Amino acid sequence: MLSFAASAQNPDSLEMHSRDSIRYTNLKARMSKTKFSRAVYRLLFRDVYNQGKVTEVKEIETNPFTPYEGMVIRKIYVRQLNILGESVYDTTRKGNQLERFLSKSVHTNTREGIIRKSFLLFSEGDDIQAHVLKDTERLLRANRMFVDARIIVIPRKDVTWMADIMVLIQDSWSLNFSGSFSSFKKFRLGLENINVRGTTHSQRTAIKWDSTFQFRAIYTVPYIGKTFITAQASFIFERDLKEQSVRMYRRFITTETKYAGALELGHYNTRQYKREVETTDSLRLLRTDYKYYDVWIGRSFKFPFPDSKLAQNSRIVTAFRHNKYNYDERPEVAPNLNKNYWNRTATLISLGFSNRNYKRDVLIYGFGRTEDVPVGSLFALTIGRESTEFGARGYGGIQFATGKYLPHNLGYMYTLANLGTYSKNGTAQQGVISAEINYISNLIPFRYSFFRQFVNIRFAKGINRDPLDYLNISGDQGIRGINNDRLIGTKKLTIGTETVFFSDKSLLGFRIAYFVFADIGLVNGVPHLWKSPLYQGYGLGLRLRNENLAFNTLQLRFGYYLNIPELSSPTRFATSGNVPLRLRDFDISAPAIAPFQ
Repeated sequence: MLSFAASAQNPDSLEMHSRDSIRYTNLKARMSKTKFSRAVYRLLFRDVYNQGKVTEVKEIETNPFTPYEGMVIRKIYVRQLNILGESVYDTTRKGNQLERFLSKSVHTNTREGIIRKSFLLFSEGDDIQAHVLKDTERLLRANRMFVDARIIVIPRKDVTWMADIMVLIQDSWSLNFSGSFSSFKKFRLGLENINVRGTTHSQRTAIKWDSTFQFRAIYTVPYIGKTFITAQASFIFERDLKEQSVRMYRRFITTETKYAGALELGHYNTRQYKREVETTDSLRLLRTDYKYYDVWIGRSFKFPFPDSKLAQNSRIVTAFRHNKYNYDERPEVAPNLNKNYWNRTATLISLGFSNRNYKRDVLIYGFGRTEDVPVGSLFALTIGRESTEFGARGYGGIQFATGKYLPHNLGYMYTLANLGTYSKNGTAQQGVISAEINYISNLIPFRYSFFRQFVNIRFAKGINRDPLDYLNISGDQGIRGINNDRLIGTKKLTIGTETVFFSDKSLLGFRIAYFVFADIGLVNGVPHLWKSPLYQGYGLGLRLRNENLAFNTLQLRFGYYLNIPELSSPTRFATSGNVPLRLRDFDISAPAIAPFQ
């Protein structure tokens, strides 16, 4: 149930909003009639208008702002909720005394002026456009400093063609501490503030001592004024990585965005141990030192067929990119060796089609927050020319991606395919063919909680890759829970499954999810992929997360591994802080070389 008496400056706002309030009150009553819908309330402990039965979700989700299309926005009110004990879906809820104290005493809410200036896609006096309001909600939720956001339209009774807008915002806890300690000679400390003094700026600082002093600092401004340009500066001085870089970029944040681009300058010095694919027994230290610049700009155009069903969410996008890399230190290079380390200047041009929409869902990668699931497709063609110290060569690449909810409530399916290669004198040089399929089931009710099934299949094949340029199927690239530099090759096939059980219990405000996983993979460390041993990993664990806090998800995992070379024990137990994942979007960005991963 919703109440705006405490926040709306218009004294008639509560009365004007009565119809909407009654609507969600009735929804709450309907959701109390079935075991499934009651379980949602037990799990999330809040009234969520987009988390009821499937039919109710679709009815509300389809376009909640359409009835107000064309009305004039008279006033915009911004209400910021306490970070603890409150919800954008139930403004009558108040936290306990401790939650109110912590929210007010140790956290500074995002400044209202910044929200109005940098995050809202509409202004007072504008006509209401349903898709603009929906995009604004999504963009607010996409920023780490906000747990959730909701927009409410409040029609006026005295002037039927005008309405007020209520923007409900709930910040995340801004401070995030991290660290580890083995001894006074080996420790790590980190502090991240994702909303410095309510400015939405983020600052990440970390120090590390391991025989040498190591330091990193990264500062980010999410949006500069009303431009939606993000700026970031990085200074890293660590044993294996030294970086000084600045970056400014603007994405195609909505389908209405006409221009996007980026400018990046940097200096990198890295050291890493790598094996050669053909002689995996030899491990060598690889040092690189290079400077670079990278700039691109893109322009989107409306779909040329306005009467088409795809027109509203589709755009044709053209983009231009130019970059230069100059190495001061690198491995040995030659006309047919270590092409990734050549001094080079590249110019790329792309033409693409993008269709983008979003549906709200919950309990995918989050633990109760609203998640905006991208639905649509993407097709991009990239061509270009690269000038190197060993002559010029061309490049051509194709990318295709699509994602949608399957009929009959069978879940969500995402597919991606990449093909790209350099060429010189009509001969293909380094290239890649890759494909990926991700499947996410619908929530499966079980007593008062839910299951969800995840499946991931990835295939990649390198074309004329160099000895130091290869795939690795350990960690996030295949067999999770291990980091092994012998699972390498130029072809790979991995299949991973995970079943997640979202418990209705919580621990000190942290939601609990239990999971079991199975990963198998092939990689051609041998001459042929199908002659590779079947590398395997199986395990279980649990995750803890409080969506109101900036902390990463705490994960405890036990794994059992088969056929993994040089593994001291087949069992592994690990704790880690996982960054919350997000589903891939269908916005086209810079023209890019197809990734070999």
